[in-house]
Formats: sequence, structure tokens, C-alpha cells
Amino acid sequence: MLRAAGCAAFALLLAACSAPKEDANTLTVAATAVPHAEILKQAQPILAKEGVKLEIKVFADYVQPNTQVVEKNIDLNYFQTKPYLDAFNREHGTHLTCITGVHIEPFGAYSRRIRSIDQLPVGATVSLPNDPSNEGRALLLLAKHGLITLKDPGNALATPKDVTVNPKQLRFKELEAAMLPRTLDEVDLALINTNYALAAGLNPTRDALLIEDKDSPYVNCLVGRPDNQDDPRVQKLAKALTSPEIKAFIEQKYRGAVLPAF
Repeated sequence: MLRAAGCAAFALLLAACSAPKEDANTLTVAATAVPHAEILKQAQPILAKEGVKLEIKVFADYVQPNTQVVEKNIDLNYFQTKPYLDAFNREHGTHLTCITGVHIEPFGAYSRRIRSIDQLPVGATVSLPNDPSNEGRALLLLAKHGLITLKDPGNALATPKDVTVNPKQLRFKELEAAMLPRTLDEVDLALINTNYALAAGLNPTRDALLIEDKDSPYVNCLVGRPDNQDDPRVQKLAKALTSPEIKAFIEQKYRGAVLPAF
């Protein structure tokens, strides 16, 4: 019995030692569904020709994709703007880095209650993303169109406390970015990131009452860590995401709702 058990244990050990190792040519990337995962899927065949298998992990929030990369559970992420990344690094003491800029998603203001921004009533409720970068971005868009005045017009991390003039007495409702499309039936105006707007069936070029122009500094980046940013697989993905094929896909698929940043 003991001899049989020992042989069985040895067989299991031998099997474990001979088990195939994780493919060193596999690259994992965390992304939000639209448009990031869609763009990454277009890069998969490009990378396959380079001998790299691209695995896409879809997330619905703006925190876990960074956390998973920091903890080295996932290699990279692709979902955020450079200002958001900078704010995340400051807040969490991390050192994630933008490897390359890929696209711009013009940030927009949407409503189901009014058809023109001129119809926004006094005392209107306006929902904003509650993370520092996107909240500041939303307030800057409102300020650019004269709806509010900010203490510092160039402060990308402005909050409602920085509003100095509010002629329409707007009331701000701060929520997680992914929740904002669901507030459209409850508020007069919602400031929504384009990825969540697209996922909710909104067309930014048609439905947004206010929208950033093509000169927006909020470029969405492929993000990694200092220890893997120079990895040949990562550089191949960066090259693929800024290729003519991806540029053509972005222009044809999103028709101005998402713009190539290269």
C-alpha cells in the first residue's frame, strides 16, 4: 500500500513537472468594453502575425484595471486618459505609465429632458463623474460653454466647490462614471464619458448637447508598469494600436465619436 501510494505521488509530481508552462508570448490587457476592447480585438490578428497572443479582460469600472496591473495579475490596461492616470498614481502612490496614446473620446453632455442646452432650466440637476480627473473634465466643459465659472479655468481637477459663478443655480450630483447613463431619466443633464455613452447606445456626434472638440488633451493610453513597458510584446502591441489598420477602423467604426490620436 505504501509503495503504491509512493508511486502514485511520484507520478503526480512527474506530471506536474511536465505540465506546460504559461505561454510566454501571451499578453493580457484589461479594458472597458467600448471602444477599448473593440479596438483591441482589431489588434489581435496584427499581433498574431508577430507571434503574440493577445488576451482581453473586460472590466466595467475605472479602478480594478489599474489595480490588477499594479498587482501584476494583468500585464497592461487600456481604458483611461493621461490626466486620470496621473491622478490615480498620485492618490495611490503607484507608478503606472502611459506607453502610447491611442485615441480621444470627446466628452459629452446628454439629456432626455431637453433638446438644446439653451433649454436647461434654472435649478437643473446635473450628474457628474465622481473621480477627480473626469469630474474636472466635466466642469471644464460646462465652463467653456458659459454655464458656470471656475475659480481656476485651467484646473483639470476642479470640483463643484471651485464653482464661483453659477447663474442657472445648477445642482450637481456626483456618481461613479459607469452609472451616469442610468441617470438620464432622473436628471436634466448628465456628463458622460464616451465609452459609457457608446455602451448605452448614445451617439456622441448626434446626441450630445455639448461635446469636446478634436483638440481635447484627454488621450486614452495603453498603460503598463515601469518593469514591462519595454517588453518586446508590449512594444508590438503599442505599434499595432497606432497602425494604419487601427486608425482606419476607428474612423470607420465610430465616425467622429472616437478619434485617432496618432
